[in-house]
Amino acid sequence: MEKTQQKPLWGPKKPLKSSYDAVIVGGGLHGLATAYFLARDHGITDVAVIDKNFIGYGGAGRNTAIVRANQRTQENVPLYKEALDLWPVLTKELDFNLMFNNCGNLNLMHSEAAMKAARMNISTAQFLGVESHLLDKKQVKDLEPALNVSEDIVYPIHGAMFHPPGGILRHDAVVWGLAKGVAGYGGDIHQQTEVTAINTEKGKIASVDTSAGSIKTPKVLVAAGGYSAAIINMMLGIRLPISVLTIQAMVTQPLKPLLDHVVSSGAYHVYCNQTLKGEIATGAHMDAWPNYTTLTTAHYIKHQAEALTQFLPCLAGLKFMRIWGGLADMTPDMAPIMDGNDHIRGFFMDCGWGYFGFKSCTSTGKYMAEFMATDEYPEMLKPFTLRRYEQHRLMGETPALVNYSPDN
Repeated sequence: MEKTQQKPLWGPKKPLKSSYDAVIVGGGLHGLATAYFLARDHGITDVAVIDKNFIGYGGAGRNTAIVRANQRTQENVPLYKEALDLWPVLTKELDFNLMFNNCGNLNLMHSEAAMKAARMNISTAQFLGVESHLLDKKQVKDLEPALNVSEDIVYPIHGAMFHPPGGILRHDAVVWGLAKGVAGYGGDIHQQTEVTAINTEKGKIASVDTSAGSIKTPKVLVAAGGYSAAIINMMLGIRLPISVLTIQAMVTQPLKPLLDHVVSSGAYHVYCNQTLKGEIATGAHMDAWPNYTTLTTAHYIKHQAEALTQFLPCLAGLKFMRIWGGLADMTPDMAPIMDGNDHIRGFFMDCGWGYFGFKSCTSTGKYMAEFMATDEYPEMLKPFTLRRYEQHRLMGETPALVNYSPDN
């Protein structure tokens, strides 16, 4: 029997054209969202989204699907808030079930110092119109009965920061939904196509060379997640203060409904939620050394098991079924770099998201599209300029390990 080639969800494969109004390097959530908003808000539909592998191959398909807007700084919170607000809008617009579960985020605190820090976070959130509450130990237990709030664990629970607007949604559904939206407006998606060079003439973007041919274009966005810094450095000579670190995650065998919220703990370096299939999806902090591997480690499995069963003892004996690794592109201030036109006219970058990229892709795509379409730097993005490192204006998120010298 003759085999028929299955068409992608978003339509038949198109040939690579010799020119586009804009080229987006990276077929992840940020690249697809930018292409979608370029078409929706600015009528720019002659756009190519190019990925060396396939859309959703990188961080878009390797995260634990948590979304929230309870970051620490006044620059970050509005961006993430708008992203949260856009999920129901996009579900309707794309006519695609993104499976947004608005279950809320419960961030556990394990000391009085942590409770004081939580009060600052909550005050920032409330000032910026984001719902957030401080809970004592009893309220935490009432909200999530499975938690162990006794004193007989390494880091006893003192209370928590509760963020009701957050939750989880299906990350691969977001990839497919945005791809469907991009294609619906006439944009082209080219998978298994490698970008080999980004060419400039007289300080402006001129063309992009790929494994399938050369493309003339006046505008290029690099939004390739953990690979962005290397692409930008090798192809344009712009060195970014980014280190790439492996971050691992896993899921357990499915259980009956147990967790009503996303639960996280900074002291234990662990977070978890229960998926719609009943699995406990869990992740932790990054590996402590820069690398480009997505290999997993027994050390990490051991850490997750020990940490989770400390404050969720009912999970003892549960089997882990799958584990995977992804790349987190970390900046010194744990905030992204969204910039453009400063170094090379027509060149834009969206990178350095660490493990926050999934949470922000909707609003970031909207504002990066505005930036590319108008050549005017949106106010929302200005705090995230690359120049902030040159001007010693680092943001107040958690510092990250980065080996960077502007002289190298």
